Order: sequence, then structure tokens, then C-alpha cells
Amino acid sequence: MPSQVHSSLHSGSLPISITLVLISLVFVHLRGWHQLRDARPTLSVWCPVAFVSGIVLLWVVVASPLRALDHQLLTAHMAQHLLLMNAAAPLILLGAPGLALLHGLPQRFIRGFPATLLESPPVEALGRAVTHPVFCWLASTAVVIGWHVPAVFEVGMRSAGWHEAEQASFFAAGLLFWWPVVQPGPSLEGWSRWRIPLYLFLATLPCDALSAFLAFCNRVVYSHYQSVDRLFELSPLGDQECAGALMWVFVTFAYLAPAAVVTIQLLSPRSRASQLEAI
Repeated sequence: MPSQVHSSLHSGSLPISITLVLISLVFVHLRGWHQLRDARPTLSVWCPVAFVSGIVLLWVVVASPLRALDHQLLTAHMAQHLLLMNAAAPLILLGAPGLALLHGLPQRFIRGFPATLLESPPVEALGRAVTHPVFCWLASTAVVIGWHVPAVFEVGMRSAGWHEAEQASFFAAGLLFWWPVVQPGPSLEGWSRWRIPLYLFLATLPCDALSAFLAFCNRVVYSHYQSVDRLFELSPLGDQECAGALMWVFVTFAYLAPAAVVTIQLLSPRSRASQLEAI
């Protein structure tokens, strides 16, 4: 391994606190899912697999030694954003985190939790507004475009605190964006499954515009990468072009593949029969 790569992988101390928190979440989720499994044997075993996979990806991005590479390569920086928003977030939602974590917590914590607060009209109205597909789409798009504005991007590179806020916002935006698609909570009123392919297709447009700009603008957009030690003998412009290409390919498959799956499910004979019965 080249010395530059080795030093990048081992720069900084491993954030033990984040690692312990993520391990605790996995433990609580598996404990809760085991209890639910005993009560409901028909529950899928893929939920804990998805949740643990999402947590592992989250750890790789924010707590593993590989996190240091994003200050050396824009491609690595882009990969972290994509994994946070379009891999870790949907996998965690597929793991039914709310239900399993609630059952995995000790009963004394659950009894002390103000359940009536969650059932109050203002909180329910806020939940409906935050998880509305329009808000989810706008919020996730704003995070993607906003953090790639050169001036904002440079702030995240210079400040450790802002860099952590950047990663947290991408993960939160991913949870919001995939909520209408995965629907881990109660079904959205008035939200037809037929709208999901359009929702996902529209989400590719700003990402395609950004990735095309990075790949074809023929100039280095982010000055940070002009002053760092280069890895793998990749020029700053070549690194930027790779980052743009990675974003375009990853987003295309991450968004359009689920859109195709949902469309096929809706066109299946069983789905059409259930729709006719509902009518």
C-alpha cells in the first residue's frame, strides 16, 4: 500500500463513541426483533439483515478509518454521500427500526416515555408534514445541491464540526427521501403507489444535472482538492470527473431500479385484482 494511502486510512482517532452507539442500536434492534418474532412467526428475517447492513454501512462512512479518504479524493467524498443517503438510509428503514427498537428497549424506558405526546394532534400533524412526499423530495434535493455549492463545500472541508453536520444532513435527507418509498410507518393517506416511480424519476434530474456539471465542466470546482496530496496519481480534474460519473451511475441504479420493481408489482395480476376488489 502506498504511504499516502496508508497515512490517510489511519489519520485521526477512531470515534469510539459513535461505534458504541451503533453497536447498541444493533443490539436493541435484534433484541426487539427476537421478541416480535416470538409473537409473530411470519415476520421476515430480512428486516434485521437490512437494518444491520445499513448500520454497518453507516459505520464505514462515519466511524471507520476509511472516512479519512474523503479529504483526499472527491470520488471518496461522493461515495460517502451516496452510501449515507441511498444505501444506509433505505436499508435501515427496511429494517422496520421504530417497531423493533421500541420492543428492544427495557420496559422501564418504555413506561416512562410520554406516549401521549406522540399521539397529540400537533405532533401527528408535524409527522404528516415532514413525511409528505413533496417535503421529502424538496428537503433531500436541497441537501444534495446545497452542500455541493463550492463555498458551502469548502466550509465542510475546513471545519470538522461542519463536516459532521454535512454527513448527518445527508443521512437524515436519505431517511426522509426513502420514507415515502419504503413506508416503514403508517401508509401515507392519498399517496398512491403509482406515484412512486414518478417520485424516483424526478429525483434523478437534479442529481444528473450536478453529476454532468462535475464530469464535463473541464475545471476544478472545489479548490480544496488542488492543495492536498494526491492518491493513486489521479489529477484533481480526473478525480472530479470520476466523482461525477460515480454519482450518475449510482443514482441511476439506486432510483430507477426500485421504480421498475414497484411498476412491475403494480402491473402484476395479483396487484390488479386487489385494486379491483378495493373498488
